[in-house]
Amino acid sequence: MANVKKDNGSNGGGMISGIIIVACIFVGWLIWQFVMGNGANFEGGVNTGHPLPGNYLAMVYKGGKIVPVLMGLLLMVIVFSIERYFVISKASGKGNLDTFMKKVQANIAAGNMEEAINDCDKQQGSVANAIKAALVKYQDVKKEGFNSEEAAEMIHKEIEEATSLEMPMLEKHMTILSTLVSLGTLAGLLGTVMGMITAFGALATAGTPDQAALANGISEALINTATGISTSALAIVTYNFFTSKIDTLTYSIDEAGTAIVNTYRKVRGGLK
Repeated sequence: MANVKKDNGSNGGGMISGIIIVACIFVGWLIWQFVMGNGANFEGGVNTGHPLPGNYLAMVYKGGKIVPVLMGLLLMVIVFSIERYFVISKASGKGNLDTFMKKVQANIAAGNMEEAINDCDKQQGSVANAIKAALVKYQDVKKEGFNSEEAAEMIHKEIEEATSLEMPMLEKHMTILSTLVSLGTLAGLLGTVMGMITAFGALATAGTPDQAALANGISEALINTATGISTSALAIVTYNFFTSKIDTLTYSIDEAGTAIVNTYRKVRGGLK
């Protein structure tokens, strides 16, 4: 039954992700068509004319039909980054994570496990849930009187199980962000190549070399590269930022687990 629920949750999450991706590309097309392609941005009042001097919206519009895709990729980075920010912030809990960890570790070191559990209940979030699971297991093994090695193994196993339940939520959509790192640059290069083909094709058809027209065509084509690189750069920054946050949360859980095991070993050592 648990596997069925997990599968249903994964399918539902994948469907939502797919809807977000399609929506971002559609919104990107709307921006390209009606905002960038607004006649007010061009000479003669129509988007078939040349861009007005210094009008970057019109210049980007001239990048061609790959521009809506690039805009969609940029929107995906923004949307998924905002979503990850709220999820990871919620995983940290209600209060400051560093302050919470200091209080919990102080209570664990002093042997005040009930107080540490209360701190977890107040903090909430993925880190607090995993630590609370380890603390509850500590109380169980203490009642049973297991030796240090058995207790350490049981507590570590409890932490791993609790963390494995929390990690999928934390790492969700991170694959999409990592894919956008490469996809943004590749899409930009594709748009540039297509633009260059169009520019040189038009030049060949015209018969007479027109340096101004060629330079303008190349300039419009290179806009796609700039847009794609900007999208990739933003994706790299957000991906590394959230990866660092997730690593910090995982380290905090492991650190608390080690402290709980060491406390149990001291208790067992004092009984001998």
